[in-house]
Amino acid sequence: MDDSDNEAQDADCATRIALAREIGKFAQKAGDYPTAISALTLHCRSTATEPMPCMYGLGLGVIAQGGKQVMLGEEIFNYGAGQSLLTTVDLPVVSHITHATPAKPFLGLMLTLDARLVMQLAAEMELTRAKEHSYRALSIGTLEENILGALVRLVRLLDEPKSIAQIAPLIQQEITVRLLAGAHGPMLRHLVAAGSPGQQIARTMAWLKQNFSHTLRIDELAASAHMSASTFRQHFRAIAGMSPLQYQKQLRLQEARQLMLNQSLDAGSAGVRVGYESASQFSREYSRLFGAPPQRDIQRLRLVP
Repeated sequence: MDDSDNEAQDADCATRIALAREIGKFAQKAGDYPTAISALTLHCRSTATEPMPCMYGLGLGVIAQGGKQVMLGEEIFNYGAGQSLLTTVDLPVVSHITHATPAKPFLGLMLTLDARLVMQLAAEMELTRAKEHSYRALSIGTLEENILGALVRLVRLLDEPKSIAQIAPLIQQEITVRLLAGAHGPMLRHLVAAGSPGQQIARTMAWLKQNFSHTLRIDELAASAHMSASTFRQHFRAIAGMSPLQYQKQLRLQEARQLMLNQSLDAGSAGVRVGYESASQFSREYSRLFGAPPQRDIQRLRLVP
């Protein structure tokens, strides 16, 4: 490794430390912190956490300090300080913090990306379409120095509330441009590849997210995506990391959990609301995903500070 490589690594490390410092100023205790920049949330954990099912949408997750594991279907992704995780469609995942201590807590951020802005900038940049076989809805990579620097400036902007409305959109646009031109670019470009299988599956996922309580008819979904049923299943699993039925099931169960937690619905009512006809099947599949029957799981969540 020559001197220029060492200098680049030192710069990346210094910028990552600066990002951790900026996040730590606002996220001083364990928790999730929405900010005055609506697309930006900051996260801090002082200990490792239990696996938690959740939804990831179009966005960039960044770790400034600590480590995290994300499970998508049967695939496991580990990433740590200086790395990022990009998701380009709505994905039900199971995630947990793997490295965090009170002395050196996990510090990270999530930046939601604007699909329309991605499309506009990709068109303006005249980027070539990525090969279909390389498409993944979830990817992990080491962040380039210029993106880390832009993220530092974005978090630092929280100290200037009067400037957020004017400056934050400019920094967010810069980050999107640099993502499109960098290692994550091929994944984002599939978001704008008109007529590609990736885009068709993304549209199907968006429909399922709004209509998960309906009976799943693979033939109809495949036809709407202009594919045969077998091709549709193949592309769906390649992108989502699970079958359409598993995807729908996780959407249903996560919605049921929110209904019980936020609207105090009982398990039977929540199961019916999200499309289950059998209470025993709902309870069985809920326990398999969340590790406890509905009532016990909700009681456990309400005890979490």
